[in-house]
Amino acid sequence: MKELIVDNFAGGGGASTGIEMAIGRSVDIAINHDEVAIKMHKTNHPTTKHYIEDVWEVDPLEATQGQPVGLAWFSPDCKHFSKAKGGKPVDKNVRGLAWVVVKWALETRPRAIMLENVEEFQTWGPLKMNNEGKLYPDISKKGVTFRGFIGILTKGVKNDDVLRECCEFLKIDLNSEQADALRKGLGYKLEYRELRACDYGAPTTRKRFFMIARCDGKKIVWPEPTHGDPEQIEARMGMLKPWRTAAECIDWSIQCPSIFTRKKPLAENTLKRIARGFQKFVIDNPSPFIVRIGQIGFAGDGLQYELDGPLTTITTKAEHCLVTPYLATYYTETTDSEVRGQKLDEPIATIPTANRFGLVTAFIAKHYGGGYKGAGSGLDEPLHTVTTTDHNALVKAFLIKYYGTEIGQSLNSPLHTITTKDKFGLVTIKGEDYRIVDIGMRMLQPHELFKAQGFPDDYIIDHDYTGKSYPKTQQVARCGNAVPPPFAENLVRANLPELCINNEPLEEIS
Repeated sequence: MKELIVDNFAGGGGASTGIEMAIGRSVDIAINHDEVAIKMHKTNHPTTKHYIEDVWEVDPLEATQGQPVGLAWFSPDCKHFSKAKGGKPVDKNVRGLAWVVVKWALETRPRAIMLENVEEFQTWGPLKMNNEGKLYPDISKKGVTFRGFIGILTKGVKNDDVLRECCEFLKIDLNSEQADALRKGLGYKLEYRELRACDYGAPTTRKRFFMIARCDGKKIVWPEPTHGDPEQIEARMGMLKPWRTAAECIDWSIQCPSIFTRKKPLAENTLKRIARGFQKFVIDNPSPFIVRIGQIGFAGDGLQYELDGPLTTITTKAEHCLVTPYLATYYTETTDSEVRGQKLDEPIATIPTANRFGLVTAFIAKHYGGGYKGAGSGLDEPLHTVTTTDHNALVKAFLIKYYGTEIGQSLNSPLHTITTKDKFGLVTIKGEDYRIVDIGMRMLQPHELFKAQGFPDDYIIDHDYTGKSYPKTQQVARCGNAVPPPFAENLVRANLPELCINNEPLEEIS
């Protein structure tokens, strides 16, 4: 009888995909209440047994049919723990979803259990009600429930309130033999820590809490990072691969329409953010880099390189552009003076369920000494004559986190009338004068975001197995909720090598 692999809260398939990368086959069971998410999962993992049900409604014994469980993966809803929730009231039932881990441990005793959540999961504690009848975390008891949760899985719990809450969710009597077993502890060896996706090969800085519990007597192993900061000695010496970058995820074949000619003008605060980002990440950035762009986007290796190296072969198509990007992580409370962002040569920040990432590209043309008044050249036309002094059009780009979906005119058409509010000017970069011709912005597309999360390029996100298409909003929601697959792959390879294919020995973190 083979050991089963179970993915609870499976969503669109992030953890399942990572597990499949490790073991060479799909997970056996996937559970999620969201029909759209399960359909995306089934499209990419057709051999998996799928349950479109609340995790509490699935009977572990019925689902497993008596077969042993080698791994049970859990990614319970995190929004009522996340700091992004702010000071809003929380839902007790959502915060209590992690108790289903105890249900599976009690009834099927998986050999290994892995749980993923936001860092704030460690603050899990009792709730208290305000004068309006709304529930909020009791700050004075921060972490009490979390510690009790750990105790129940390991050596036992003494807090009766925590045990009572657990039994309430599991629907077992507080005086039953099962409750007594929980009080004494289920005997798992357990460890937890926080990991960053960029350290394991995903081009995103997403940081998450991970818990590993096992009852087979084997040691818990935390995989060594495979990637690191390119400025650090480990990456420079080749001991680690450099972090993958946001630039890798951008589909450069998609054009950026002008921000100045939209049917619905951008909000003033959005324009201010663009201006601040342009100043910080384009004008003031001392180390822009070159990317090569073809008609179908990136095609091959070596398409990113620093300015102090030779330019690759100049073709009749303008394939070279100067890029100085950033990713602004703005929310409504952002102050006018604050610049939240990052360069594109860094991993992309955590991807939320709503698409607020927009690619902003400022097209600039270098002045000729004789008072050249042209608009420069675009990326969709041949590069202007290459002379001994570089006078060719360049492109500068940055990312901005943006609310909204409206897109303006194409950059292929002439720039419309410039009003007094839409000012263009001269900028100096490394002692060279440039004239800003236009600034374009577009939303990042779902396939770019999935790539940033570390999904394989062939992962199907735009339609389900019945042929029904998904709107972009649903695609982005699946992406934002997903576990970056490299997390799951590395954790499974480290702890369950006997189930994995092409597994190389992984050293522990000291």
